[in-house]
Amino acid sequence: MFMRNCCTLALLLTATLTHAETLPRPDHVVVVIEENRGYSQIMDSQNSHSYIHALAKRGMLFTQSYGTSHPSQPNYLAFFSGGTQGITSNECLPFVLKTDNLASALLEKGVTFVSYADGLPQVGDTVCADGAYRRKHNPIVNWQGARVSAGLNQRFADFPQDFATLPTVSLVVPNQDHDMHDGSFETADAWLKTHIDPYVEWAFKHNSLLILTWDEDDYHQDNHIVTLFVGPMVQTGKSDQKINHYNVLRTLLDFYQATPMGQSKSAAAINGIWRKH
Repeated sequence: MFMRNCCTLALLLTATLTHAETLPRPDHVVVVIEENRGYSQIMDSQNSHSYIHALAKRGMLFTQSYGTSHPSQPNYLAFFSGGTQGITSNECLPFVLKTDNLASALLEKGVTFVSYADGLPQVGDTVCADGAYRRKHNPIVNWQGARVSAGLNQRFADFPQDFATLPTVSLVVPNQDHDMHDGSFETADAWLKTHIDPYVEWAFKHNSLLILTWDEDDYHQDNHIVTLFVGPMVQTGKSDQKINHYNVLRTLLDFYQATPMGQSKSAAAINGIWRKH
């Protein structure tokens, strides 16, 4: 009986290790979060000639991806920290959060992270709004000074042109004119093609990954959103596995063996989409 139990335990440990080893370790990941559009709006056939649809054909389109709440701000907090931190509105409050988060977890593993916000007036700025920039879409600022340094809260103007100098994981937050919040699908699509496509082309040659997702839908599709993974380690096609912001967070953490926090602890890392390596 003792030997049987030992063998069973060994098999379980082997299965766990095998599962963990199926995840790649991208050299760089860029995550871009868009705004307030449901899955059917983005994947409408009238957009078939768009850059976003071209990206979907180059990577994995998740057909059952969902935001975690409404309105926008709690979704960004959920993605960044594994929970909404009790915040249920878009109100700009002077809170400073001290919980574990994506940036702090990666830094603890010796992995680099920077957030690049489009329209942020200056590095480390805590302003609520400036032009089309909104703090509510830039989650890192809420941990600034407590768990992360101001230097990790950068402008999109600081996004490196030499992609080899990117941090391991980057969060890119377009402003409200470029993320479909105030601007059109076409404007956001053109912004992505201009500013993100050069990285995508580079990523395919340098073991790197793009994640393009939305914070929430338009309140009319059960929070059904588009999420795309695009890179050389990703199979092409569609996946119907049900995912949300916590699954994406857990995947990023598991890439680098970082410690999950909040609801990402019980969320499964995304699997079944990776090319064998």
